[in-house]
Amino acid sequence: MAPLWVQELHFPHLNIPITIDRMVPVMPCGPSLAAPGKTLYLSNLDDMIGARVFTPTIYFYPSDHKKPVMSTLRKALARVLVPYYPLSGRLRETRNGKLEVFFGPEQGALMVEAHSEMSLADLGDLSVPNPAWTPLIFRFPNEEPYKVLDMPLLIAQVTLFSCGGFSIGLRLCHCICDGLGAMQFISAWAATAKAGRLITKPEPCWDREFFRPRDPPLVKFPHMEFMRIDDGSSLTTSLWQAKPVQKCYRIGNQFQAWLKTIGQQGNTSSCTTFDAMAAHIWRSWVKALDVKPLDYELRLTFSVNARRKLKNPPLKDGFYGNVVCVACATSTVSELVHGCLSDTTRLVREARLGVSEEYLRSTVDYVEVDRPRKLEFGGKLTITQWTRFSIYESADFGWGRPAYAGPIDLTPTPQVCVFLPEGEADHIGSEAMVVCICLPESATKKFTELLCLMGSNEEIANAIYQ
Repeated sequence: MAPLWVQELHFPHLNIPITIDRMVPVMPCGPSLAAPGKTLYLSNLDDMIGARVFTPTIYFYPSDHKKPVMSTLRKALARVLVPYYPLSGRLRETRNGKLEVFFGPEQGALMVEAHSEMSLADLGDLSVPNPAWTPLIFRFPNEEPYKVLDMPLLIAQVTLFSCGGFSIGLRLCHCICDGLGAMQFISAWAATAKAGRLITKPEPCWDREFFRPRDPPLVKFPHMEFMRIDDGSSLTTSLWQAKPVQKCYRIGNQFQAWLKTIGQQGNTSSCTTFDAMAAHIWRSWVKALDVKPLDYELRLTFSVNARRKLKNPPLKDGFYGNVVCVACATSTVSELVHGCLSDTTRLVREARLGVSEEYLRSTVDYVEVDRPRKLEFGGKLTITQWTRFSIYESADFGWGRPAYAGPIDLTPTPQVCVFLPEGEADHIGSEAMVVCICLPESATKKFTELLCLMGSNEEIANAIYQ
């Protein structure tokens, strides 16, 4: 019964030849606060090592457009950069490696105009994120991984296809906005393009000083999420030494509801769908990778939106910076492999509920005292939840809802798993999700079986209860 609720999704292996036609810096088109020599403070939540990345996303639009694509998007971006002027600046390091935004001449966002002789139909199923779409998101030649210093903070590649359709490949610097902040900006850009005049609802608010560290800093929690751990397990090496492949699955809402019921068994407190899904994915991934030794402690990390936790005082409306904490659940390999789903679900729930206003303030102070210098992958799976983002609703630039909106390639960071909303118009309101995760090719069959709970009733019981 369970496999009917989980569908493995497939994508074609493609080569997408594109031609870059021109690269255009886009500056705010009116008076803005981005004066040369000015700097802006970034909070320690903006400046966490995990935020020192660009978040790449792709948006596809079919061929029914009646207005010029490039000029419409470029003019709208120039308008929206007036209130969102920090995105026209650059990042640089100050004392102790801390980042700030600075403004100088000839900066601005970057628009890249490109075309392809292929049609959108040649790309196959646009509902399944495909690493082959990578050429549709611009990277500079020989660009270093994780480079954010002296880079445009917004890079948009618009690629026109032979059918008249187009894609917007977007790279937004995570230091400037978290997921909800990015949706706020994209919504303003899209609404402005659609209307032909500046629309910002709500008005953007910078106010990063809201999260200044306490003096003196007061770290009240161990913050396992940042802990430097020498990976004594086979997990990281098995992923990075083998060439990981990206797998995608459609998870129906019936399966999610059923899994949530199983995850709550024996627990006095209720769990969320995310708690149960994250626990099931974590257990299935570790089992499929056959991680050794069994007594090694693994970590599951995930971001928690802390906006509603802030009461004294609350955040101002329109704040688009980072307001996320990294929750961390820990468990030995043995407990994950031989324990039951409800126990792992409880660990995820406790980690999620452990994020409070005081935990957020402690995070800010921890980063101030001991600023992490590199991403830590030891024994870790990170789950990123996009299902609550209005990524499709936010991206109507005047050509309707995108056929697909979201990330494309997880293989450069194979210890990241993403939960995506389903985007097809026929499935709006279905509450299904698409799960994308990376594994070595040799582990994909076992993972699929574990995720889908394939096998006899006895095997399914073993997968769930031990």
